Amino acid sequence: MSLTPRNVPALLDPSNCVLVLIDFQPQMAFGVKSIDGQLLVNNVTGLAKAAKVFKVPTILTSVAEKTFSGPTFSQITEVFPQEPIIDRTTMNTWEDKRVVDAVKKTGRKKVVLAGLWTEVCIAFPALDALREGFEVYVVADACGGTSQVAHDLAIQRVAQAGGTPITWLQFLLEMQRDWARQETYDPVNAIVKQHAGTYGAGVTYAKAMLGASANEGKR
Repeated sequence: MSLTPRNVPALLDPSNCVLVLIDFQPQMAFGVKSIDGQLLVNNVTGLAKAAKVFKVPTILTSVAEKTFSGPTFSQITEVFPQEPIIDRTTMNTWEDKRVVDAVKKTGRKKVVLAGLWTEVCIAFPALDALREGFEVYVVADACGGTSQVAHDLAIQRVAQAGGTPITWLQFLLEMQRDWARQETYDPVNAIVKQHAGTYGAGVTYAKAMLGASANEGKR
């Protein structure tokens, strides 16, 4: 479907979206082959911190926590220590009424998804949510599939149905958008330095050089 200026979705902002983190659990991670494990953990942690800084409603959900998949990554629960985790039996998050009700309770029509595996636990709820009239965004680099082909085809399938692939850093910067927003300036830069690789290193470098130049000028 081609988009006209009238139906291009508005940008994500802290007031119009809800984040759903799906099945970030050890047993699910063991099967991921489309992204390095450390990178996956780094990316979803950056995403979770971004949502926390901007107070984006965040829903945590797991599958068969006690009997098969294990606990949600501690890096996520440390960001949201008070957030309940909805444990499901269904592979499709959108088939669990508790999750759907939690999304609808926020009153927000933009649903941002990240989780394991892309081809099942992301594609299935994304397609169902789109069918119900939600705008769906998939954080592609905070998802993992059982192969690169599986991940890529799942992202393609969602995109062809009308969903929008994004990255975790794009989510963070789309929330901030204006560096004059001082209340989130320092927390955003902290996330960048911790999780955004060479971009974060560049921020550290720039601050160091600016500080050195200022001190040089005082001599």
